[in-house]
Amino acid sequence: MGRRKENITYPSGTISTSLNEGSVGSGLDFSPSLDAGATVAEHYRPRVSYYMREQAGNFHYGRQHPMKPHRLTLTNHLVLNYGLHKHMDVYEPRRATEDEIREFHAEDYIDFLKRVTPDNQAAMQACFSSFNIGDDCPIFDGMWDFCRIYSGASIEAARKLVSGAADIAVNWMGGLHHAKKYEPSGFCYVNDIVLAILQLLRYYPRVLYVDIDIHHGDGVQEAFYTTDRVMTCSFHKYNGDFFPGTGAIDEMGSGLGKFYAVNVPLQDGIDDRSYTQLFKTIMTAVMDTFKPGAIVLQCGADSLGCDRLGVFNLSIAAHGECVRFMKRFGVPLMVIGGGGYTIRNVARCWTYETGIVCGAELPSALPDTVYRDFFAPDYSLHPQLSGRVVNHNSRAYLNALTARILEQLRYLKGAPSVQMSEAPPDIQGFLEDQERHEKDVREEREKEEKEDRRGRREHLAELYESDHDQDQEGD
Repeated sequence: MGRRKENITYPSGTISTSLNEGSVGSGLDFSPSLDAGATVAEHYRPRVSYYMREQAGNFHYGRQHPMKPHRLTLTNHLVLNYGLHKHMDVYEPRRATEDEIREFHAEDYIDFLKRVTPDNQAAMQACFSSFNIGDDCPIFDGMWDFCRIYSGASIEAARKLVSGAADIAVNWMGGLHHAKKYEPSGFCYVNDIVLAILQLLRYYPRVLYVDIDIHHGDGVQEAFYTTDRVMTCSFHKYNGDFFPGTGAIDEMGSGLGKFYAVNVPLQDGIDDRSYTQLFKTIMTAVMDTFKPGAIVLQCGADSLGCDRLGVFNLSIAAHGECVRFMKRFGVPLMVIGGGGYTIRNVARCWTYETGIVCGAELPSALPDTVYRDFFAPDYSLHPQLSGRVVNHNSRAYLNALTARILEQLRYLKGAPSVQMSEAPPDIQGFLEDQERHEKDVREEREKEEKEDRRGRREHLAELYESDHDQDQEGD
């Protein structure tokens, strides 16, 4: 199938490192006119594919566990009852195969996920410490099937972009960004994002990963830490203790990947204006510098205000503005889920963002569904979520943070792979390169740890300590 080509102009212009600190609950109007200096591709009418599978919302981590896959059911019912399915192609994806999951995850770990169940977990408990099984990552009924469902959807979404059959692919089931090659982490068992990016790398020389979950996208960063073909950019809370404890501004990559990991560590309570201005400034510079062939946008909704595990003050409109901004670049875009533990707000957020990628304006009054009572008492797409947490992100802090990141990106000017014109190598060769670099990464980190013990380095992201941390669990 031929790929449709459109002349899309990157939003560009003068990048300012000065950010105005907005007030909490300022009621901002996120309209295209707010993007000073941006050239908006108003003619861009993307073909959107949407992936949903009814069974995905029926899995259950446990009664007290904050991860509730039922949020997917709430989201799909809102999407369908708003009529958004009329604006996109809706697919029920197949499950990922074992071979597809093996492209990233280790053989013994996959074998464990396949075999362990609630019925035999007592007999397999000796393996739990090896595979990080515990309260965050429990064994639950249908766990392996759940992994195959959400991973299969992300793989299919990536392939749809590669084939040119879609310009934007949406999979709210995916986005489980903490899973590692050898173990689960932070409620995530299989890293569908890494599997999807590996598919995209078969066609695109460079892929950009953007993460707006409140937790650092550590699993994806670790997977591509030593390559210059993937840039990871994560906006998250960081104080050294908040889960997963990574994501300092000086985590920039290693080897060929030096400077290709961009981390934006934030403090509690960031509001709409501060977050969106910071996001647009940094992402404009990233796009101008890296020029990716495809983008993967992880839309974890735990960065919303009033989230069960979150400490930000973002409204659904501000969260969605990040999606709208990335859509305007006109680059093939994969939009995926992630964290989010106040499930009524997760469903609202992801429904609103589905509307954004479809170019549909949604009325604030929610449509009737069988789950209407979840959204009481306001029954609105945009409830008041701001103002619960004091904003500890000062203007000086955000300006310094922006300046540091823009300086990091300047090191990429003229980097050989940024101008790559030849066809990318086969995926197996890429994976073998990753393996060869793993030893170098470990040695470099051990060296940094020794330096820390001799004299702890001061991180910009640690200028503000906070007592407002809530659960230090992952998503």
